[in-house]
Amino acid sequence: MTRQIIHGKTIECVQGNIADQPDMEAIVNAANAELRMGGGVAGAIHRAAGPGLEEECRPLAPIPPGQAVITGAHNLPNRHVIHCLGPVYGSDEPSDNLLASCYQNALRLAEQNAVTSIAFPALSTGAFGYPKKEATHVALKTVLDELPKLSVVRHIRFVLFNEADKDTYVQILGEIIT
Repeated sequence: MTRQIIHGKTIECVQGNIADQPDMEAIVNAANAELRMGGGVAGAIHRAAGPGLEEECRPLAPIPPGQAVITGAHNLPNRHVIHCLGPVYGSDEPSDNLLASCYQNALRLAEQNAVTSIAFPALSTGAFGYPKKEATHVALKTVLDELPKLSVVRHIRFVLFNEADKDTYVQILGEIIT
């Protein structure tokens, strides 16, 4: 069960590289407050997009936890990159509300910019230390709660770094929708 149709929208959980999603109109960057290259997801996206992405991001920074901004995708095969600053677990509180805001704000920007497909990484679970199961639950519950409000976005993909993370997403999605 890596793909579900819910409220007429496709929800997918795949293992892969967020910077290599050529069939998605937008990808989401697990950004830092300054919207700079950094490591992890942000580093992979910035390296693939080229220096123009950081240049476009500069005047948009800094952003607070829970917020999102949208840019072009530069050398990536997508139309847009939506940059979200997830909470640092145990520091930015309430972390569950801030993490939910990331997904809500990314989907709102996608709707406003006529994006029909969007790919998310697991926000805040890397260097920001959010426990993976809890972050997965917040991510999936938030996106499922937003589905009825979406009129443009038709395809949402969660791109997970490894098979174990993908399996966690698939398991928790199954628990939430049953």
